[in-house]
Amino acid sequence: MSANARQKLRLEGKRLWVAAAMAVLVVIPWVLPALQVDLLTRALLIGVLAVAFNLLYGYTGLLSFGHAMFVGAAGYTAALFFLRVVPAYGLDSAFGGVSVLVNFVLALLLAVIAAGILAVIVGYFSVQLEEIYFAMVTLSFSMAIWVIVQYDHLAAVMPLDVVTNGSDGLDFLSQIGTVDIFGIEFYLRHFLHPRPYYYISLLIGTMAVYSLWRIVRSPFGTVCQALRENPERAQALGVNVQRHRWKTFIISGAFTGLAGAMLIIHGGGITSGSVHWTASAEPVLVTVIGGPYSFLGPIIGAITFEYLRWFIRQFPLLEAYWELSFGILLLVVVLFFDNGVTGGLKRFGEWLGAARGHYDRDGFSGVVGFGGESVVTKLHSILNAVTSITGSSGPGSND
Repeated sequence: MSANARQKLRLEGKRLWVAAAMAVLVVIPWVLPALQVDLLTRALLIGVLAVAFNLLYGYTGLLSFGHAMFVGAAGYTAALFFLRVVPAYGLDSAFGGVSVLVNFVLALLLAVIAAGILAVIVGYFSVQLEEIYFAMVTLSFSMAIWVIVQYDHLAAVMPLDVVTNGSDGLDFLSQIGTVDIFGIEFYLRHFLHPRPYYYISLLIGTMAVYSLWRIVRSPFGTVCQALRENPERAQALGVNVQRHRWKTFIISGAFTGLAGAMLIIHGGGITSGSVHWTASAEPVLVTVIGGPYSFLGPIIGAITFEYLRWFIRQFPLLEAYWELSFGILLLVVVLFFDNGVTGGLKRFGEWLGAARGHYDRDGFSGVVGFGGESVVTKLHSILNAVTSITGSSGPGSND
C-alpha cells in the first residue's frame, strides 16, 4: 500500500471516529440524568475554550496565563446586556416568542467583540516578548483586570451605580426565560431542563471547533507551527513574527470569549472569581492533560478534568483533597505520556495493533509473550524516568 493510500485510510478512520463521537453526543442526553447532562455541557464548553487556548499554546508555542480575562470580558458583557440593555430597550418581548433566543445571540456577539477588543490591546504588548516574559505579561494584565472587577472601579467612570458588583458578581439567570418556536416552548437555560442549552452548546461549540480546525489546517496555521518550531527561521523566510502572533492572539482571545460567555450563561451569573488569575490555569491544565499537540486533545482533557472532579466529590473524604488527586493525575500524564491522554490512547491503539499481529502469526501464546515483553519494557522505561528525576543530577548532587 502506498504512503498516500495509507494517509487517506488514516484520514477516513479519523472522520469515522469523529462522526461516531458526534452521534454519541447527540443521543446521550436522552439516557443521562439532568445533572450529568449539565456536567457534560460544562465539560464540552471548557473543551472549546481549551481548543481556542491551544491555538496559541500548542500550535504557536506561546503560553498564556491570562485567558481568564477574556472569559471575564465576555461574561460581564453578556451579563450587563441581559441586566441593563434588554430591560431598558424592551428587548425581552421585541421579537415575540424567540426574543430570548435573539437576545442570547446578541449577547454572544457582543461578548466576542468585547473579548476580541481586549485581545487586540493585550496582544499588542504581549507578543513583543518571548516565552516566560510573554506569560508574565499576560498574567499581569489578568491580575490588573481582576483588581478592576473585584473593586468595581468601572462604576466610577460609567453612568451606572454598579457594573461588576465586586465579589458578589452579577446574577442574570432570571432574565433568561422561555423560547416559543411554532408552539414548542422550552427554557433556554434551566438547571432542571438542561437539554436545550446542551444542544445549543453542542451546535455552537461544534461550529467554533470546526472554524479553529480550518484555521489550523490553513496556511495561517502552518505559519503558526513554523513559529512554534523555529521563529528565527520563519522570520528569515519573510514572516512578520510579531504581527502573526498578534493575529493568533486575537483569534484565540475571541474564541475564548465565545466559549467563556456560554460558560457564564450556563452558570447563570458571573463573579470576580471567574477573572482571577488562577482561573487561567484551567485551560492550561486541561490542555496538558488532553494533549497540546493533538487538535482534539484539549476536549478530551476537559472531559477527563470535569468528570474526575465530579467523581472525587462523590467521596467526602477525598473532596477536600481533590486537588491532590488531580495533581497526581497530572504528574502521571506528564511523566509517562508523550502527548497527554490523547498520546496514551494512541500508543495503546498501536500496542493493540502489534498484539493483533502477534496473534495472527503465533496465536494466543504469541500475544501472551508480546504482552509480557511490553510490560517489562514499560517497567524499564518507568524505572529510567524515576532514575532521571532522582539520580545523580538531582537535588543534593555534586554534579
